[in-house]
Amino acid sequence: MKLGAFMMPSHPPEIGIRAGIEYDLAQLRLLDALGFREAWIGEHFTAPWEPCPAPDLLIAQALRETERIVLAPGAHLLPYHHPIELAHRVAYLDHMARGRYMLGIGISALPGDLMLYDMDAEGGENRRRTLESLDIMLRLWREGAFDFDGEFWNVRRLDTAAGRPSWLDFLGVHLKPYQSPHPPIGIAGLSAGSKTLELAGERGFLPLSISLNPAHTGSHWDSVLRGAERTGRTPDRREWRLVREAYIAETDAKAREYARNGAMGRCWGEYLLPFYVGAGMGAHFKSDPSQPDSMLDVDYLVDRNWLVGSPATVTEKLQQLQHDTGGFGTLLVVLYDFSGEQERWEDSLRMLVDEVAPKVLGPERSA
Repeated sequence: MKLGAFMMPSHPPEIGIRAGIEYDLAQLRLLDALGFREAWIGEHFTAPWEPCPAPDLLIAQALRETERIVLAPGAHLLPYHHPIELAHRVAYLDHMARGRYMLGIGISALPGDLMLYDMDAEGGENRRRTLESLDIMLRLWREGAFDFDGEFWNVRRLDTAAGRPSWLDFLGVHLKPYQSPHPPIGIAGLSAGSKTLELAGERGFLPLSISLNPAHTGSHWDSVLRGAERTGRTPDRREWRLVREAYIAETDAKAREYARNGAMGRCWGEYLLPFYVGAGMGAHFKSDPSQPDSMLDVDYLVDRNWLVGSPATVTEKLQQLQHDTGGFGTLLVVLYDFSGEQERWEDSLRMLVDEVAPKVLGPERSA
């Protein structure tokens, strides 16, 4: 089983923006030194607990401070970007990274972001924008400019532009990604039976499961298979990434205390759980759908959903997760602002790398 990280990035609202950036860069340097293969960095506009509107800027700086780790926006929210502009930024950053880059894309689900951009999510506008944007970006990388009239964006070939003088013939779409035909593309899904992960299977993208609940994570691979069937693809479970909280300590009791009473527990208690439950998404966490939302608290997550415990306990939980899901290739550990408990957190990461991951076998072949 390979190891990566998922960085929202998360910081308590009282942490200054610059201090948060410096901490994020330090975390990426640490992951690189520990041998983590990849890190995905989120994008949001209206969440004080997730104050990163431009993961590509953080990636550009982190590339100069790391050596091996592959970096990716996790994800650029396509409804909010002009696809021509984003296609050029992605291609340019891929050259800066010399291939140490992947592209994560998303449709956007945070209500504040959707409201800020006046996006009709109930009518599916964000999903339609995502698909149109993605098609334009892929076609630009493949063909250069072309003529296209979409629902949201138009594209024009330069050589057929009305009134274009011949002395401008040297102008044209010329920037292609460093990786051919483009960087690996990943897309994340959250809900049971995720429609978004069907797109991953259909297009051959890397599937990322926001694995809130082990009870429904297995259905995510079923979504990938449904999408793949539409285009005759054979997806590979080794490419499947699962996003999950993890905290390891010498004993189960210490790990539980650190997860519950530290940065991870605070973020979920003050921000994420109120958000998910308030948005009517409490069922995503429940091992039994009949349980009331009032049962959902940090203790519930520590005991049922997170990978918390001693190295032996977390190894057992991961082996069980591999069995229950049918097998996945990479665990993406969720990062928080552990600046107040950095030594404990670094110990947790080292135990994950040295004592847990080598004992957890992922799938050996496509399935």
